[in-house]
Amino acid sequence: MSSTSPTAPRTAQGGSWPVLLCWLAVALDGFDLVVLGAVIPTLTKTQALGFDPGSLTTAATVGLVGVGIGAVAIGPLTDRFGRRASLMTCIAVFSVLTLAIAWAPNIATFVALRFLSGLGLGACLPTALAYMTEYARPGRRGSAVTQMMTGYHAGAVLTAVLAIVVVPEFGWEAMFAVGGVAGLLTLPVMWAKLPESSAFLEARGKAASAAEQPVRPSALLRGRLLRVSLGIWVASFMGLLLVYGLNTWLPQIMGSAGYSTGDSLGLLLALNLGAVAGLLLAGRVSDAHGNKRTVLLWFGVAAVFLALLSVKLEATAVVYAAVFLAGVFVFSAQVLVYAFVGHLFAAEVRGTALGLAAGVGRLGAIVGPFLGGLLVSAGVAYPWGFYAFSVAAVLAVLSLVFVPAHLREDRS
Repeated sequence: MSSTSPTAPRTAQGGSWPVLLCWLAVALDGFDLVVLGAVIPTLTKTQALGFDPGSLTTAATVGLVGVGIGAVAIGPLTDRFGRRASLMTCIAVFSVLTLAIAWAPNIATFVALRFLSGLGLGACLPTALAYMTEYARPGRRGSAVTQMMTGYHAGAVLTAVLAIVVVPEFGWEAMFAVGGVAGLLTLPVMWAKLPESSAFLEARGKAASAAEQPVRPSALLRGRLLRVSLGIWVASFMGLLLVYGLNTWLPQIMGSAGYSTGDSLGLLLALNLGAVAGLLLAGRVSDAHGNKRTVLLWFGVAAVFLALLSVKLEATAVVYAAVFLAGVFVFSAQVLVYAFVGHLFAAEVRGTALGLAAGVGRLGAIVGPFLGGLLVSAGVAYPWGFYAFSVAAVLAVLSLVFVPAHLREDRS
C-alpha cells in the first residue's frame, strides 16, 4: 500500500474542486444521452435538414459508435499524458463540435459532427473515472465513483427539463448550443482548479526508475490479464445493454403488458430515481464489503427483479416499487463494474483498462435498444423482454465470477 496518508490526496489535489469538476464532466455524458431524443420530435415534425426516421436512427447510432471509439482510444493517452490534460482536451473537443451541430447545413454534416463529438465525449468518462478513483481516500473509492456518476443522471434530467423550455422558444439548434457552451465554460475552471492526479504522477515517477518497470497497457491483452479483461468487458457490455435497453423500451414494454401510457412514463421516471438511489447505496456497500462481492450481488439481484417484472401486478404501488428496485440494482451494477476496474488495475494502466471497459460497454448500449426493438417488432416484448434483460444480468454475473478480487498488493 502507498504510504500516503488518507487525508493527503485532498490537500494535494485541490480540495473539493476535483469532485465537482469530474461530476460536471460526467453530467455532459447525461446531456448527450438525452439531447438527441429531446429534439427528435421537432426534427421529425419540421423535417429540418431533411431528417426522417431512418436518418435519425443513423445519427443516434453513429454518435454512440463515436463514443465507444473515443473511450477505447483515450486509455493509453491518459496513461501517458495524464488525467488533467486528457480530460480538458476531451471536453474541449466535445464542446466545440457539439456547438457546431447547431449550424449543421445538412444531414451528412450533422451525423459527422455527432460522430466526432462522440469521440471527445466517450473519452471523458474513463478519464474522469480514473481521476476520481485515484483522488478518493483509501476505502472510499466505491462511493467516490458511484457519487460522481449521479452527475450522469442529473445531466440527463436537467437536459430533458431544459428542452421543454428551450426547444419551443428557440428551436432544436439551441439545445446543442447550450451543451457546447456549458462544456466550454468548464474549461477555464478546470485549468485553474484541477491539478494532475497524484497517483498518476507517482506512477510516472516509478516508470522513470530503472529499478521498477511498470505494467504496460498492452499487457491487458495478454495472458492472465486478458482473461481478467474479458470478464470485465462482458460485464460492462451487459450492464450498458441493460441501461440503454430499459431506458429506450420500458414504456413500450409496460404498455404491451396493459399498463396505461401515463403509468409507463411514470415507471421510466421511477426506474431512473431508483438508479440515483442505487448509486448512493452501492458505493457504500462496495466500500464496506468489497468490489467484487458487491458487483456480483448487484447484478444477481438485478436479474431477479427484472424477471419479476414479467409478472403482471395489479396494485399500482407495487408495480412502481418493483420498477424502482430494479433501477436501484440495474444502473448502479454497471457503475460498480467501473469501480471494480479502478480497484483491480495499477495506476500505470488504469486509464487504459477503464477506457476499454467503457468502450466495449458502449457496444452494449447499441445492442440493448436494438434487441428491445426486435422483441417489440415481433410482438413478444412482454414478457420476453424482461427475460432477455434478466439473462443479460446473469451473464454479467458469470463473467465476473472468475475475475479475481485483487490483482496486486499496491492498489494506488
